Amino acid sequence: MAVTFSDLHTEQGLKTLEEHLAGKTYISGDQLSLDDVKVYAAVLEKPGDGFPNASKWYDSVASHLAKSFPGKAVGVRVGGGVAPPSEAPQTEAPGAAGADGDDDDDIDLFADETEDEKKAAEEREAAKKDTKKTKESGKSSVLLEVKPWDDETDMKKLEEAVRSVQMPGLSWGASKLVPVGYGIKKLTIMMTIVDDLVSVDNLIEDHLTSEPNNEYIQSVDIVAFNKI
Repeated sequence: MAVTFSDLHTEQGLKTLEEHLAGKTYISGDQLSLDDVKVYAAVLEKPGDGFPNASKWYDSVASHLAKSFPGKAVGVRVGGGVAPPSEAPQTEAPGAAGADGDDDDDIDLFADETEDEKKAAEEREAAKKDTKKTKESGKSSVLLEVKPWDDETDMKKLEEAVRSVQMPGLSWGASKLVPVGYGIKKLTIMMTIVDDLVSVDNLIEDHLTSEPNNEYIQSVDIVAFNKI
């Protein structure tokens, strides 16, 4: 038999929840279920001392959810109008519950997940995978050798052109000018990259030696490439 809770933002609604939880650990038995999650989402905040059963249940569900979502929460509040108090809800048979189905505050514990709920669950799983992948991505330290066109190339502007290239996973480090001969100098510069985010070959071909940077840069060579 489906159980319907209404107006859980009101004292009367919490009273119904308190009575339902008398002698119970969770909404539908001794183990946490989707029923508890749905009801928990409808309770705006932890019930006060006047509802000991509901308060204990709320803490238990919150503890389980915290383990499932280990990310640090900063706290949010969801706005919206509060419905006026209504008569105390009662446990109804499925047919009777359907007659009052227009009440948006009613929670059918045996209803299937909506499309929005399924989409939200899929997005959470995708976010977990992306976070895990980012954490597992390796880093590399790369030493580049950047050569100018001739001895008249402004090496200060050449280095500015190199450092102007910015992208996720790329950090420029120390640099120095090394004499080559005939008054020509080359720039050696360190960079740290996240391997899954930055391709050194693409960085050189698509950014460093292409317009507008090729006004100063003739060529770029990889001198050293080490995993961190």
